[in-house]
Amino acid sequence: METYCTRPNCARPTNVFADLDTTTLKTVQQKFCTTCGMPQILVGRYLTTRLLGKGGFGAAFLAIDRYTPAMRQCVVKQFQPAGDLSPKQLKIAQELFEREAEVLEQLGNRHPQIPNLLAFFELSVPGKNPGKTEQFFYLVQEFIDGKNLEEELAQKGTFTQSEILEVLVEILKVLKFVHDNGSIHRDIKPSNIMRDRSGKLFLLDFGAVKQVASGAAGGQGAQSSTGIYSMGFAPPEQMAGNVVYPATDLYALGVTCITLLTGKQPSELYDAYSNTWKWHSFVSVHQRIGAVLDKMLKASASDRFASAQETLEALAQGKGNAPSPAPAPSPAPAAPAASRPQAITVPPSATAPPQATPAPVPIQPAKAAPIATPSSSSSISTLELLSGAAFTGFEGGLLAIALLSLAGTTLVSAGFWVVLVVVLILAQMRRVIEKFDLAIIAVISFAIIVVASPLRSLPILVNFGNPIVAVLVLAGFLGLVAIAIALIFRLIYKILSMLL
Repeated sequence: METYCTRPNCARPTNVFADLDTTTLKTVQQKFCTTCGMPQILVGRYLTTRLLGKGGFGAAFLAIDRYTPAMRQCVVKQFQPAGDLSPKQLKIAQELFEREAEVLEQLGNRHPQIPNLLAFFELSVPGKNPGKTEQFFYLVQEFIDGKNLEEELAQKGTFTQSEILEVLVEILKVLKFVHDNGSIHRDIKPSNIMRDRSGKLFLLDFGAVKQVASGAAGGQGAQSSTGIYSMGFAPPEQMAGNVVYPATDLYALGVTCITLLTGKQPSELYDAYSNTWKWHSFVSVHQRIGAVLDKMLKASASDRFASAQETLEALAQGKGNAPSPAPAPSPAPAAPAASRPQAITVPPSATAPPQATPAPVPIQPAKAAPIATPSSSSSISTLELLSGAAFTGFEGGLLAIALLSLAGTTLVSAGFWVVLVVVLILAQMRRVIEKFDLAIIAVISFAIIVVASPLRSLPILVNFGNPIVAVLVLAGFLGLVAIAIALIFRLIYKILSMLL
């Protein structure tokens, strides 16, 4: 089993313990990093297995909780401030880390779309220098198995109108809960919104959260900012270190939505000369959604929606910031019931007063399709599809060469080859292997055939003159064939989708 050392700047953090498996993990007393001596089972319970990422004042690790029957996965965050911080900055950074633990304890266990806090502890260990002790602070939270929206955007491209509506509604519901419980998140951005494998959206990273002071300026629950924000997503009042409001989070959520809609960075969408957002030239959306987003993006907090609930009601009731709402388009001829797309509407709030205005115009999604989980074929980008097809064809060719060289042309070898190819395809669909794994496996397989001459003893290869080149040419040709087949099926799928 592999473990990952959490000591900052450990020269070789990856440790391999051949005697450690899921059985011995339950009974072993402790393991130590073979390079720096750091304990590998934190407080005797959490074993970190790999680094998830670094940023801000800490690092996040994937870990195993050995005190649970199924060895539950979790995320261990370690407080890792930069070495050049002043004492005042260090104190602020530690307070932010402790605040995240407090907020997760207060909110996470009470809302299904905020990760739960599992533990928060301090660890004192012998330092690298003899006679010195080092202190480390950790929090352990629920592991969300999925991708954040920044990764999703890079993988599949820009979001559709219906997908943005889903993000808006789901995160606004979470923000309503956060704001109602006296907090402001202050760091809404695509990388802090995660979609798990079932499709549920989660709001992450509460390290910058600000507690609301009752009766503060503005009367909407506000407090001065300490300058913690993400450039491009924070509104003017937050960047200036002034009072922040619930509307501060709404601005950041608006920027998040237009970056997902357009695929552009905030700096590409903001016109510094006129101090306005110029995102409409890149994408066209329904007037209602556009008006709501425009109001969320107002420079002055008083011009935005005052709360997440008010924003939800505007989405549901057709309100927004449009100066003169356009008349509803004439209804199109009714489609047959079996093929008619379902309109996406936001259910009005239970507390909203009765409206005398006309019912909101339903928004037609581009494909009228549900949001797919990451393992769904509809979320696979063209590049990912083609790279997977190339790998399957190339690897399938290598397997065919090896099997035919060893067993000849028999039904058994043919059946075994089919099984192996199906396993490769399923492994890609379930994302057991993906991205760089494909290239690594293909190179290793090719190297094995090159080294083991019995695996390339086919007469056609021998007669070619150079069997190794022949293997590469044949496997590469099959990879190109697989790409061609994938393109044909992709084209057929697109045509059928447009017709149906």
